[in-house]
Amino acid sequence: MQWIDIGANLTHDSFDRDRDAVIERARRHRVLQMIVTGASVAGSAAAIELARRHPDILFATAGVHPHHAADLTAADLPALRAQLRQPEVVAAGECGLDYYRNLSPREAQLRAFEWQLRLAAESGKPVFLHQREAHADFVAVLREHRRQLAGAVAHCFTAAPGELEDYLALGLSIGITGWLCDERRGAHLQALVPRIPAERLLLETDSPYLLPRDLAPKPKSRRNEPMYLPHVAAAVASARGESVEHCAAYTSANARTFFALPAAPP
Repeated sequence: MQWIDIGANLTHDSFDRDRDAVIERARRHRVLQMIVTGASVAGSAAAIELARRHPDILFATAGVHPHHAADLTAADLPALRAQLRQPEVVAAGECGLDYYRNLSPREAQLRAFEWQLRLAAESGKPVFLHQREAHADFVAVLREHRRQLAGAVAHCFTAAPGELEDYLALGLSIGITGWLCDERRGAHLQALVPRIPAERLLLETDSPYLLPRDLAPKPKSRRNEPMYLPHVAAAVASARGESVEHCAAYTSANARTFFALPAAPP
């Protein structure tokens, strides 16, 4: 079996002391390829540089998270456009809307989201999407641009049935994380994960966040790592009533097709 983690924040400072070891541990657990999330122009540059140091193992996204939307100006768009042209970059984002924290004003979030969807369409690369407590506006904006996009994935899906149906109707792929492993917050996903068409399902850890709550024995650190992706996958396979081997085969194939990834090095 082999796995692909479509969302890992490996430039996060919690990995500064042992980043290479984290990557090696992931590969020992058959997580052979990982996509490093870009959340700002500077963060995307760091993700690209990290991917360059690990060719065909790490890849990057380039974008601005809604938390940082207020920092994105029109003057930054040429730099973001140039990042999206880099061969290590396989998607635009992480971009979208977050009305839960509202760390950037909603007007700034909407403007940044529109800009990035246009850049994604121009680049011909898919979009790595974030949405929290902003579903109506998110879907309205996305509907305007969806036909021009090469593809789109709802990263870290945790929401309700109606939101899932809207995403599927828009042709989105769905990213599932260790939220599924949290009996307090993620129990509702047990019924929703089987409703995701197999060809639309992607897996991610969102490291260093969302450490699976049901890991046993519990690690000393609360930091999540890509090596725990097979644990998330086992929960997904159980919810869908399928073997882990089958889950590994089609989710990895989905990720490779969606992000146009090369074969993983041995």
